[in-house]
Amino acid sequence: MPPEEPESKSATRQKPVSETKLDAALIKSPDRFLNRELSWLRFNERVLEEAHNLKHPLLERLRFLSISANNLDEFFMVRYAGLREQFRAGVTRISQEGMTPGQQVEAIEAQSAKLMEAQQACWKELRDLLSEQKLEVLRMQDLGKADVAWLREHFESNVFPILTPQAVDPAHPFPFIPNLGFAVAFQLVPEKAGGEAMVGLVPMPAFSPRFIRLPDRSKKGIRFVRLESVIAQFMDMLFPGFSSSGHCVFRIVRDSDIEIEEEAEDLIHEFEILLKQRRRGRIVRIHIDGDAPQPLQDFITREIGAEPRDIMVLHGLLGMKSLSELIVEDRADLQFKPYEPRYPERIREMGGDAFTAIRAKDFIVHHPYESFDVVVQFIRQAAIDPDVIAIKQTLYRTTLNSPIVSALMEAAEMGKNVTALVEIKARFDEETNLRLARDLERAGVQVVYGFIDYKTHAKVSLVVRREGQKLQSYTHFGTGNYHPVTARIYTDLSLFTADPALGRDANKLFNYITAYREPPDLAPDFEKIAMSPRTLEPRLIELIEAEAKAARAGKPCGIWAKMNSLVDGDVIDALYRASQAGVPIILVVRGICCLRPGVEGLSENIQVKSLIGRFLEHSRIVCFANGETLPSPKAKVFISSADWMQRNLKRRVEALVPIENPTVHRQVLNQIMIANLNDDEQSWEMDGDGGFHRLRPPDRGEGFSAHRYFMENPSLSGRGNALVVSLPPRLAPRKRGKS
Repeated sequence: MPPEEPESKSATRQKPVSETKLDAALIKSPDRFLNRELSWLRFNERVLEEAHNLKHPLLERLRFLSISANNLDEFFMVRYAGLREQFRAGVTRISQEGMTPGQQVEAIEAQSAKLMEAQQACWKELRDLLSEQKLEVLRMQDLGKADVAWLREHFESNVFPILTPQAVDPAHPFPFIPNLGFAVAFQLVPEKAGGEAMVGLVPMPAFSPRFIRLPDRSKKGIRFVRLESVIAQFMDMLFPGFSSSGHCVFRIVRDSDIEIEEEAEDLIHEFEILLKQRRRGRIVRIHIDGDAPQPLQDFITREIGAEPRDIMVLHGLLGMKSLSELIVEDRADLQFKPYEPRYPERIREMGGDAFTAIRAKDFIVHHPYESFDVVVQFIRQAAIDPDVIAIKQTLYRTTLNSPIVSALMEAAEMGKNVTALVEIKARFDEETNLRLARDLERAGVQVVYGFIDYKTHAKVSLVVRREGQKLQSYTHFGTGNYHPVTARIYTDLSLFTADPALGRDANKLFNYITAYREPPDLAPDFEKIAMSPRTLEPRLIELIEAEAKAARAGKPCGIWAKMNSLVDGDVIDALYRASQAGVPIILVVRGICCLRPGVEGLSENIQVKSLIGRFLEHSRIVCFANGETLPSPKAKVFISSADWMQRNLKRRVEALVPIENPTVHRQVLNQIMIANLNDDEQSWEMDGDGGFHRLRPPDRGEGFSAHRYFMENPSLSGRGNALVVSLPPRLAPRKRGKS
């Protein structure tokens, strides 16, 4: 291993393990796990650290700051909100690492407060750097008369008509502020004697730009002012006859998790109601401008009915998600160079015929380095091919104008048997999916909604084509969603295969979901794949235990895995047992990791790294040595839609798919996985206490970047020829023996 770098700002701890060593009695203690929520906050700290990364263009650094702020909003809207409700209800159930909901709430509040302070400090730093590049966010007092005059005219024409100023007094109760809504509050003083002071409130319109761009005068550069500053400047138009003795901006974050009634008679109707209720969710956070006069702050807190712990006073910018508005097209020099995904040569060589290409040999498309258009072409060709008689498709997340949805509708209108399994419980995409479902049904598609309590998260397309006297199946298994937008920034894998067994398995998976109200106790007799909630987790543990058995017998062994999150205690314990048997394990976990790596007597043979960079790592891969030293042609390699979390393995429909074609096997194992293990330019290494340090700090120069490598080198299955990265010595398999 390279010398350990000093811990970064992201290295925060839950519960220290003395000298990274656990007493044997603690092997079954809750201390063997890290807290899920605190681990997520550490992940978001690593995202924020990318805003400090000098190797990124300036506006991309700003984008990382915006992403970290958006991530934190969603965390409070869902995870923190759920724990707060448990705490309010007096729930004392202990989590797997031994914390009550109340303890988790306190720990989250302490750690998130530091994170938000770090976000404010980051914004101040980036704001100054942007100013040097003639891209500024100005205060009203920085503007000249000409700019103020232009703003007044702009305000009258484009902002004033959509504002609703409101008085707050006994006759006018405090108005409802929606989730993530902003408002400007004023202490209003009457200009005429005898009038009464009051509080005025101006909710900021949801769909107006947060930052108003000023005209370019004398090539001064790109200049913005904040909408809330403009509202404050022209409050005389909103509250004529009053002046302001003080004002502030505040922002509301509400509980946005949807809970479905288990026995809802009409699932669709239930969701429509809950989607409307989401806007009125319980407050979990109020962010108030640090310059707020104390009486005004007290008034807002009292009138809105907030609890003291809901209030967070911020000295700086509220709602940093909107900073993405500053990433303007005319400053492309401050952004990543555009990247155009490659179109796989295999399809081109077959004249664009997807079915001919798949019949010739299985292949994988590696997004975003290779175009998502291949997936779209697969469904479009199926829609218009007269020999295709059936299409079955899962839809977890996509877009309202999805080309895949359009192709499914076209296929149905042409008389084909089309089934779409639409997951309406995809968090924050429920409304989109409901609209898509109705459009599909109108076109004649058989729409199925899956199980009430089990989300369908598997990514599967099945096309059945009549070829001569038989039916041939063509199947797509993916690790990511059928979403053309996210496919340009998420790293995912799309396997295309004509393997009859995988086609039969895909059909069994669809029938399993469509034929039952709840998942039956027994899963179908799959030939090759494993599926949660029945067989996927047992299969993973079986494969992990097989490596442990090999280690105990002195045979070659090893496990490599890549995922977004590792939370499930049963799988973590299986990995711990394998480590104790001597199995070398390397995990690439982008986000949450509840496993403690490198702890003597528990996990000294386990290494965990996290890769965060230009693209969002989203693919799930797992590799088992299978009697040889990794990497080898005999290794068992799988791709999956599932992270190793309780919800994915126990409460969702997911798929684990073996990779058997030699070229595809080599691509996933020897190219994709090894490149991820090699990466030191955008990777972090985890210690046993949950802290992280960069493998290569930004000031050390260029290292190996997996993202850059894949942008510059074609895939193995796409063209059959590519460079293969060798495993670095620090990650070479090593067997330390039993502890």
